[in-house]
Amino acid sequence: MKLSAPSWPVGISPTSAQPPKPTARVSLRTLLSPRCSIYRFSSHKMGSHHLKPISCSSSVQNNGPPATASPSPVSSVGRVGEVKRVTKETDVAVRIHLDGTGVADSSTGIPFLDHMLDQLASHGLFDVHLRATGDIHIDDHHTNEDVALAIGTAILQALGDRKGINRFGDFSAPLDEALVHVALDLSGRPHLSFDLQIPTQRVGTYDTQLVEHFFQSLVNTSGMTLHIRQLAGKNSHHIIEATFKAFARALRQATEYDPRRLGTIPSSKGVLSRS
Repeated sequence: MKLSAPSWPVGISPTSAQPPKPTARVSLRTLLSPRCSIYRFSSHKMGSHHLKPISCSSSVQNNGPPATASPSPVSSVGRVGEVKRVTKETDVAVRIHLDGTGVADSSTGIPFLDHMLDQLASHGLFDVHLRATGDIHIDDHHTNEDVALAIGTAILQALGDRKGINRFGDFSAPLDEALVHVALDLSGRPHLSFDLQIPTQRVGTYDTQLVEHFFQSLVNTSGMTLHIRQLAGKNSHHIIEATFKAFARALRQATEYDPRRLGTIPSSKGVLSRS
């Protein structure tokens, strides 16, 4: 048999012709590598084919400015506030992790308050570790107040400069016949507007007047603006529990990060101060 070289059209050299399909195999995992997902075949000489990576930036048409990656403001530890408050009346230690999973671990000596703090942790997805002792042989007033003061201080500490957060939170929580609306602003300016009509003086041994005092104390040290409105409800337990659930969800909204802010402070003034 006589072998002859293939004839090429006039003006086309062998090196400029389309080479045969290469036999190199590339795995799907390699092509989808996060480092660079695009490869091209390169042939400098006939019959010599190899894969040459193309940089990810050069493989995309320039249709606008490059995307800026959102910073990751949450450290591996997360945002944690830890406070110990000791007076002649009470001894309170609290640790709050804003980026937690809802761990509820509170013991205040006031069973109904422990139940409400469990709502704060569970529905806000905060890890709340709290131990308190106080003069509850007199009444629950001092312990209720100092627990709230310590929680507010811990929230303030965990928030830091508040860069990148949503800042505002708004949630309405139903519980059977009760419906409570909470709106809040992590503005650095303490204010409480409280409108609950709790029909009984006590739930268990807990004085229902202490609900307003709890939130006023928390507002004072955290520096938040907080509005609480009862929209419906007849059962005291339901009204109070719906309040804590709505507060937890609103606070969760406000403390979570807004990816569009890219780590900036959510204020036209450029600062959210406690004062």
